[in-house]
Amino acid sequence: MNPSPAARRRLLLVAAVGSLVGLAGGCDGQRFASKPAFKGIDITGAEYARQFALPDPEGRVRTLADFKGRVVVVFFGYTQCPDVCPTTMAELAEVKRSLGADGARVQGLFITVDPERDTAELLKAYVANFGPDIVGLRGTPEQIREVAREFKVFYSKAPGKTENSYTVDHTAGSYVFDAQGRVRLFTRYGTGAKALADDLRVLLAETK
Repeated sequence: MNPSPAARRRLLLVAAVGSLVGLAGGCDGQRFASKPAFKGIDITGAEYARQFALPDPEGRVRTLADFKGRVVVVFFGYTQCPDVCPTTMAELAEVKRSLGADGARVQGLFITVDPERDTAELLKAYVANFGPDIVGLRGTPEQIREVAREFKVFYSKAPGKTENSYTVDHTAGSYVFDAQGRVRLFTRYGTGAKALADDLRVLLAETK
């Protein structure tokens, strides 16, 4: 199936971001005794994508420290995204199932880049479609801009067919953190569930 024009724009964006993370990542890999061969882009030691503090749908402010002991996959998107977001979240759900019991040690986080439309109730219902343990995070527009800047995530509204409708072009990739809360990988959209599952197995094995 050919991607929509909006999807093609997002793929171009993620290619550009992938080039950036490829240059910046891995520079501090000597901190890890043996550097594994990942399918995703190894950004171990990157000086970005290090932290966030955003409320979940219940209003509790969540940080990476809340998920210590689990491998965390962070994706930026929005609930009305027509293709990239549901595909990515469905793949993550598939990966968690494929990992068996270890799937419970993988935490998915969905950060909305459309907080004006993505209310707490809508966000909670959306992430529940992909599993009971996926956590949605939102915030004020200013908070989202700050977190997106920390993660080098691009997003921009694209006008729709009517005056009050729009889509959001955004970076189409996920960040993966190890069980100690250290950013390790950037996975491009389209890499596939198997590649992500293989990489998560490597990170999960580090904690056994």
